[in-house]
Amino acid sequence: MTKLIVGLGNPGDEHEEDRHNAGFWFVDALAKQLSARFESEKRFHGKVAKAKWEGEDVYLLKPSTYMNLSGQAVGALCRFHKITPENILVVQDELDLKPGTARLKLGGGTGGHNGLKDIQAHIGTPEYWRLRLGIGHPRDLAGDGRPMDVADYVLRRPQLAEQKLINASIENGLQILSLFLKGDTQTAMQELHSKG
Repeated sequence: MTKLIVGLGNPGDEHEEDRHNAGFWFVDALAKQLSARFESEKRFHGKVAKAKWEGEDVYLLKPSTYMNLSGQAVGALCRFHKITPENILVVQDELDLKPGTARLKLGGGTGGHNGLKDIQAHIGTPEYWRLRLGIGHPRDLAGDGRPMDVADYVLRRPQLAEQKLINASIENGLQILSLFLKGDTQTAMQELHSKG
């Protein structure tokens, strides 16, 4: 069964270290683990890497459409390779989870995440898997009392301590991926969610 793992983020060097690019960081780490190389694919509006996992095809995708139009890339690749929604894993940054926390779930709302909204619009259902990597919320930052705008926050680089926590949650996500890919999603969720 062909699987697609999509990392959400914004293209370009200026965004590489933004919190909003946590999904890209995850699929980059996964590609390295699988010895897969990303190539630009115009027809899929992004960079695609193909790998084998236990004899099955796994596609990794980094849309180059900017976050809010991520569905364009996901829809095009899924139609071409006939990948069904339950075989899609979208890896995204999550404001409502603290850095260091990762959660796996099937379906649900978009939580105002424009990348998820666009994917849902293009594949016609919210019933796809999400791996949510916590980046924290600007309201949690101790500051001068004025909350930072969410858009500014996600488009900035995390502080070093936060980055270490996000890296740890990416590592935790990678560790349960083999369970996820073989369809043992319950165990994958239990293991991941027990890590904090």
